[in-house]
Amino acid sequence: MSTQDIKEVVKNKYGQAALRVIKGRISCCGTTPLEEGCLDPITSNLYDSSEANQVPEEALLASLGCGNPTALAELKPGETVMDLGSGGGIDVLLSAKRVGPTGKAYGLDMTDEMLALARENQRIAGVKNAEFLRGEIEKIPLPDKSVDVVISNCVINLSADKDRVLREAFRVLKPGGRFAVSDVVVRGDVPAEIRENVELWIGCLAGALEEKEYLAKLARAGFETVSIEVTRVYRAADAREILASKGIDVDAIAPLVDGKFVSAFVRATKPRG
Repeated sequence: MSTQDIKEVVKNKYGQAALRVIKGRISCCGTTPLEEGCLDPITSNLYDSSEANQVPEEALLASLGCGNPTALAELKPGETVMDLGSGGGIDVLLSAKRVGPTGKAYGLDMTDEMLALARENQRIAGVKNAEFLRGEIEKIPLPDKSVDVVISNCVINLSADKDRVLREAFRVLKPGGRFAVSDVVVRGDVPAEIRENVELWIGCLAGALEEKEYLAKLARAGFETVSIEVTRVYRAADAREILASKGIDVDAIAPLVDGKFVSAFVRATKPRG
């Protein structure tokens, strides 16, 4: 599929997720067990109750992330943060609270429905130091050297041009700025049928980079002190219902994928010089 085709599939999936939340239907995140129709082990139980209580319920329900970058990024008062693929806004709102009134949190998303939901969540939360921008993570609408921290939550893996995303993140970071994202990463080889399934691409699997490839791409973009810290390992049994629903013979591929997909915190730094 072309880059544009993948982009449209992703946009449609996340637009529908936003509409489900707006209409009062459960999405796939939160601190409670997965609800009916919400089978994804990647997106569940990412935020503790203290964080969940800081944002509107709709922001929590709209999250389709794979980690909690705001908890791991060590944000400081006064910093400027950019969230790539901000969805319903949960990580932007949490970041805005962490950086305080002297700081700023931006959210970037290409999906109109998610942007509308995020802005409404911001209004309900009464957060003043946040701003949601429409655009694509391959072309961040901010000046060079304008942010202290780039975060993202299971979105970079969805891009068909990850090198460009990483170059853009590098561009907007200030010297010494930090790249601190949660993403799905692959450890080892994965069968082609998984890689080629676009439905799994928008479920954070098929688009995931292999661990060494991710580190190499960050280095090529100019980053230093790159590292990957595994935060959750997915077993084939966890994804049985998802894979089966896509017509994939779970028992046949289980030995080939078991434990190879992980959520990870990916860190890197832009050189000061």
